[in-house]
Amino acid sequence: FCLLGDGELQEGQVWEAAMFAGNRKLNNLIAFTDYNNLQIDGTVSEVNDIAPLADKWRAYGMAVSECQGNDMASVVAAIEGLQQKGKPNVIIANTTKGAGISFIQGRPEWHHRVPKGEEIALALEELKDE
Repeated sequence: FCLLGDGELQEGQVWEAAMFAGNRKLNNLIAFTDYNNLQIDGTVSEVNDIAPLADKWRAYGMAVSECQGNDMASVVAAIEGLQQKGKPNVIIANTTKGAGISFIQGRPEWHHRVPKGEEIALALEELKDE
C-alpha cells in the first residue's frame, strides 16, 4: 500500500516509481491518491495541474479506479472491487480537505495549520452533526 497526495504527484520520483511498478507489473501494489486539489501553495490545478490524472496512471501501466474518499463505504467498495490484472492498482480518492468543518473545508491554509482551542471544539461539534 502507498498513500500519495495530489500535490506530491508534481514530483518526478513519484512518476519514476510508477513507471517501474508498471513495467515490472507489481500487481501486489495498491496506491491511493488523495485528490482534493489543495496543496500548501494553493490549488493543485493552479500551481501545476496534474489532470487528467487517471489517464496518466494508465499510461504508466496501472489499473485505475476511483472513489469518494470522504465516504468510507465508497473507499471500501473500491478496495473490494480491485481486480488483479497483472498490473499495479491505483485508487483515486476524490476528497474535500476538511470535509464537514465549515471554517476548514476547501481552504488551502489548513494544509499546514492546526486547529487550536475553540477551533477544536467547534470542529468536533460540526463533525458530530455529520
